[in-house]
Amino acid sequence: MSTSFLPAPFAHHYEIDPKYARSAVYFCCEFAIDQSFKIYSGGLGFLAGSHMRSAADLRQNLAGIGINWTCGYYNQTRGEGREMAVQFRRKDYLFLQDTGIRFQIPIFGNPVWVGARFLSGDVFGTVPMFFLTTDLEENKAQDREITRRLYDADPYRRIAQYMVLGIGGARLLEELQVDPEVWHLNEAHGLSAAFRVLEKHDGDAAEVRKRFVFTTHTPEEAGNEKTAFNELVTANFFGSLGEKKVREATGIKDAVFNHSLAALRLSRTANGVSKLHGEVSREMWGHYRDICPIGHITNAQNAKYWRDRGLEKARTNGDVEFLRERKAELKEMLFRTVADQTGKLLDPDALTIVWARRFAGYKRADLIARNAALFRQLLDDERRPVQIIWAGKPYPFDYGAIDTFNHLIGRTLEFPRATVLVGYELELSRQLKYGADIWLNNPVVTREASGTSGMTAAMNAAVNLSTYDGWVCEFAKDGHNSFIVPPADPELDDEARDQHDMMGIYEILQSKVLPLYYDQPDEWWRIVLNSMNDVVPFFDSDRMADEYYEKVYS
Repeated sequence: MSTSFLPAPFAHHYEIDPKYARSAVYFCCEFAIDQSFKIYSGGLGFLAGSHMRSAADLRQNLAGIGINWTCGYYNQTRGEGREMAVQFRRKDYLFLQDTGIRFQIPIFGNPVWVGARFLSGDVFGTVPMFFLTTDLEENKAQDREITRRLYDADPYRRIAQYMVLGIGGARLLEELQVDPEVWHLNEAHGLSAAFRVLEKHDGDAAEVRKRFVFTTHTPEEAGNEKTAFNELVTANFFGSLGEKKVREATGIKDAVFNHSLAALRLSRTANGVSKLHGEVSREMWGHYRDICPIGHITNAQNAKYWRDRGLEKARTNGDVEFLRERKAELKEMLFRTVADQTGKLLDPDALTIVWARRFAGYKRADLIARNAALFRQLLDDERRPVQIIWAGKPYPFDYGAIDTFNHLIGRTLEFPRATVLVGYELELSRQLKYGADIWLNNPVVTREASGTSGMTAAMNAAVNLSTYDGWVCEFAKDGHNSFIVPPADPELDDEARDQHDMMGIYEILQSKVLPLYYDQPDEWWRIVLNSMNDVVPFFDSDRMADEYYEKVYS
């Protein structure tokens, strides 16, 4: 019999499956576990939350380490002029248990107290999880601020946050008197844990590589975190290690420290998060010496959490009539939220397109709205009506993305069938997937490492209309389970590429989607069922969690 590697009272609430007996700990800045627990921003958190649920379902010997962000990411609301507004509000989580564990770590020469809170796995159906905080009475006001806001805009506080996750996570494991066989960095935010282990083993990098594995989610080298080396020394990011030992271990000789490159040199293996992303990552990092092998494990989402039971029952039974009825009910539920937020009454019989995910430039939220004439023609068609809903959170200090969000609010004001929602968190995300007919996804190709929102949309009877990027490349059969925009010529400039992709979306809508939905409903529902049948089991996170043990942890 295999047992939990964690001591009582923090042990797993289930008996460990011997297949997954190897002890592992998973470091991540954000986890989307439950609507009530607002410590996540977007896709990385959604992915991590699903991983923690599936790891528990499979009875794995895994634990999670994150941060208890007392003000979360931010509350997304509306200002008086309908524009997006940002609010930071403290929230206390009484379902977290105070472990009583306290320790200090030096941050910019100042000893900062770190406390650990525990989430028992039986609360939300996850593995045991620990959440670190500096928001303690023992700390000065500026130190309490470290764990207030996820991805703080202040670069020095951001370094401090990464140190709390990494060094703090390593210190927590020392306090628990455990040394897991696998230390999994989901992105490089927790990298400082590796330097704590390096410090404990007198600079022996082999001891670090024996333990650490790394998952990268960033498909562009420029998007990976970089910090001036001297700033990290000043911050105590490397603990008591001297510069010589750090540079020997990481192979970084420059004045600028590349966090992902260091993670690739201090891990025994790494992975991208889709097949295409694995290829992009190997090409991107391949010219660097002494990095670990980079494979891929395609991201996935927890079907048990995300699927509507009624839709799943209809899929299992192949009952198209019940599928139609249940989808109409779910659309009405979503449209009550739309009416409550915006005063617009949508029609459950009309084709409903949803674009909902993090607002970032490369995701091109406004692509379908850029041509005013085509946009108006689409929304004014009374014969085959189309409804469009946008939702998503920009980074609170990404003013370009916020401008795009507000531009779409203004752009849709005059159209009764188009709107923008605020408050994109787990529950609204679920409602949108339940209510969508078309899940629109149009990132610049090769810029989306994986993308997972379309997976859960497909589980809930929404058909993906997408550019050919990320996970879609492994799922899509154009016209069978999805609709795919033909790739643009890579030689096109950005403006021409965007024009190509926008016109591709309109062409698919006019020549395929609308005729099927309105004139050939039996064929439409066949595609819906194909999509639902094809997305599981491969894009269920049970498969993903199993692959991490098989391909990365072992």
